[in-house]
Amino acid sequence: MRTVAGQVLFLQIVVAVVLITAAVVAIAVQARNDSEEDAQNRSMAVAVAFAEAPGTAQATQSDDPTAVLQPRVVDAAWGSGVDFLTVLTTDGVRLADTDAELIGTRAGGVTRALEDGAFTEIFEGVPSTAARAVVPLTDADGVTVGLVSAGVEIDTVGHVADRQWPMLLGSAAAALVFAVGSAALVSRRLRRQTRGIGPTEMTRMYEHHDAVLHAVREGVLIVAEDGRLLLANDEARRLLDLPPDSDGRHLSELGLEPDAAALLASGRTVTDEVLLAGDHLVAVNTRPTAPHGGASGSVATLRDTTELRALAGRAEAARERLKILYEAGVRIGTSLDVVRTAEELSAVAVPRFADFVTVELLEPVLRGDEPSGPHRSMRRAALSGISKDHPFQPVGDAIAFVASGTPMAEALTSGHAALEADLTTARDWRAQDPQGADNAVRYGVHSLITAPLQARGVVLGMASFWRAERPEPFEEDELSFAEELAARAAVAIDNARRFTREHAMAETLQRSLLPHALPQQSALEVAYRYLPAQAKVGGDWFDVIPLPGARVALVVGDVVGHGLHAAATMGRLRTAVHNFSTLDLPPGELLTRLDELVSRTDQDDPHGADGDGITGATCLYAIYDPVPGRVSVASAGHLAPAVVHPDGTVWMPEVPVSPPLGLSVPPFETTELQLPEGSQLVLYTDGLVEQRGQDLDVGLHRLRAALTGGALRSPEETCEAVFDAMLPEHRRDDIALLVARTRLIDPEHVADWEVDFDPAAVGPVRGACARKLAEWGLEELEFTTELVLSELITNAIRYGSAPVRVRLLYERALICEVSDGSSTSPYLRRAATTDEGGRGLFLVARLSARWGTRYTPTGKIIWTEQPLADAQYPADLPLEAFGDFGDFDDFDDTGRAP
Repeated sequence: MRTVAGQVLFLQIVVAVVLITAAVVAIAVQARNDSEEDAQNRSMAVAVAFAEAPGTAQATQSDDPTAVLQPRVVDAAWGSGVDFLTVLTTDGVRLADTDAELIGTRAGGVTRALEDGAFTEIFEGVPSTAARAVVPLTDADGVTVGLVSAGVEIDTVGHVADRQWPMLLGSAAAALVFAVGSAALVSRRLRRQTRGIGPTEMTRMYEHHDAVLHAVREGVLIVAEDGRLLLANDEARRLLDLPPDSDGRHLSELGLEPDAAALLASGRTVTDEVLLAGDHLVAVNTRPTAPHGGASGSVATLRDTTELRALAGRAEAARERLKILYEAGVRIGTSLDVVRTAEELSAVAVPRFADFVTVELLEPVLRGDEPSGPHRSMRRAALSGISKDHPFQPVGDAIAFVASGTPMAEALTSGHAALEADLTTARDWRAQDPQGADNAVRYGVHSLITAPLQARGVVLGMASFWRAERPEPFEEDELSFAEELAARAAVAIDNARRFTREHAMAETLQRSLLPHALPQQSALEVAYRYLPAQAKVGGDWFDVIPLPGARVALVVGDVVGHGLHAAATMGRLRTAVHNFSTLDLPPGELLTRLDELVSRTDQDDPHGADGDGITGATCLYAIYDPVPGRVSVASAGHLAPAVVHPDGTVWMPEVPVSPPLGLSVPPFETTELQLPEGSQLVLYTDGLVEQRGQDLDVGLHRLRAALTGGALRSPEETCEAVFDAMLPEHRRDDIALLVARTRLIDPEHVADWEVDFDPAAVGPVRGACARKLAEWGLEELEFTTELVLSELITNAIRYGSAPVRVRLLYERALICEVSDGSSTSPYLRRAATTDEGGRGLFLVARLSARWGTRYTPTGKIIWTEQPLADAQYPADLPLEAFGDFGDFDDFDDTGRAP
């Protein structure tokens, strides 16, 4: 069916089947019609004969017509071959019938014969469907005395027609076999002629044939084995100037050049052999047609090469330059580093355009600043060549452009590339640096093109292209190429310069906003690492914030995005966290307030400083209490911390992670973690564990592996181990790492008492506190401590509610805490000279270094801190708690401060 012959055969068979079927059906219908007509005629003859039979009319007038007529009817029906014969009254009642059971019943549709006379019809009804005839029965006087009906049932007629089907089907089968056989012969012949191709291929073949003849701009000739021209397309006729009646003639009769006629008639296989044909130089390719083209012969293609030869050299050079420009677009600007971009420019032109390339940039450009002022001196940023041995000044040297008239000065003045085709005679170029020029000429450097590197109309530097080994000098038409190459590189260098400036500004801002040194505290031994992204600094930050009660808050956060806006946003959030921490809020409540601040900021300024709001920032806030050794943690879209137990096992606690800040979906859930002394709490940002093309779980698994077995490491050593194992080669995001080893306050340095809700209980508690201070060697603080406790306990009993508790903590300072079950906060006021009260908290504030209130689930705590003398610090208090942990302005490439 895929071939033309197959489809023709199929269509012929279909047509034959349709025609034969139609003929059989027509013959069958005709035979049935003839049978029905014959049945009607036979019925009429029987009815008429019986009606006219002697005694029939008289029998209807007898006393018992049925008894007289019934035997006659049965005999007449059997003898005539009809299926029924009936004698009826004039109103249609049967007097006699071949079916005795119908005698006395009325027959329908027979009374029409009384008016119309005898008739025949195909009757459909009771008792049977039949071809019947009805004739009137008249007496001797011509009076109608009854009706006679005879008929043949349709089933009987059908049986007669069915006997003709075998003959019809046999004839149809014979006709079909004959038709299929003749169609097969035709199809076989057609398949040979078309070689079994399909209609689509045949259509495409003729379309391609027309295209080859008229549209192809390359000459095509088909030559028979005896040298006769079988086919020539329009282009071949034009190139060879063939006459209109050339088809079928021998090539020697067509007026061709002898060499061309001999080659085309020879049947040899040649490739791009050039022949003279009139005024044209024609490249000829010939191939044999057999076996692909049937009979032996050859096909030749002709291509006019007259103009191509002249343009070949120039086209090849232009193609090579376009290829270099394409590669320049791909290879220049792959990084946002100014020097690296200059090196890419110098490398892309060697050796296909120049033997050596030097690139000089202005000093401000190298620093990322906007260039300004005269361009008399530049710094060599890149040098590439066909050999490491060269006569040029090395990278890093200052190159002066002081002599006028040099190609460099001309290029800087005009803003376009300048050519010095022969350096051996270039006096101005030699005058600029006579010794360097002599070295270059002796080396073999003989030609130069120099082009300014300028973007947005601002000169950034200079690119010089030198030829030494290649003998041909630069030409004028190569100036535009050098200028285009320099222009593309200048855009990339300017982008790198602007990025360098922005990166430096963002990094400076970021470092100024991060903590410059860790605060003094003794609850945790802390180490950290911080590395900004290599491309653009982000908004990662961390903090260590001392809280009342010897507690410490640890914070890590990340602002989505990079650049100045991310750094500034990070500073705003860090300041907000510091301010909220002074309220001494639980982690979840602090993040709730921070979320409200971010939402309000986004509503007031939804586009931020450069088109982005703050929404998307994450934060993790943890509070460590060294007395019970408990950590309270809450997360706003940030990764949970890792815990290294004292036995070296690593635990990744399941901290509920709420959505990032600014989405207004509080509350933020707080999780309590109980940590043994000596555990390490590891907080980090996603830049440490997330890498492009790597699943987050893989990064967390690597972090767990780096932390495992580090029980004996110090926090500083843990930071080193994590960075050695996890630091990516190319940092696309900031990395912040904070490791804190937990300490517990010596239970001997903690004292607490429960106070009866009675003003008389103040004295005993005050005395117990004095004894504890004497035990700690803090007798000098007894008076102020007793005064502070007396005021705080009295206020708790007078204005608060039970239970009332007192706790003393002895560490960097003496901390006094008085708690009660009321949430009413006291406030400091200045009493008038006539007031009897209102001076208690004023005295507490004057006698303490700091004081404040923090709320608990059961009430509030009023706390004070009193400084200690140097000799009064506990002996087991770590000395590093009072030292400076380093300055963020002195980070090295590992994120560590010296």
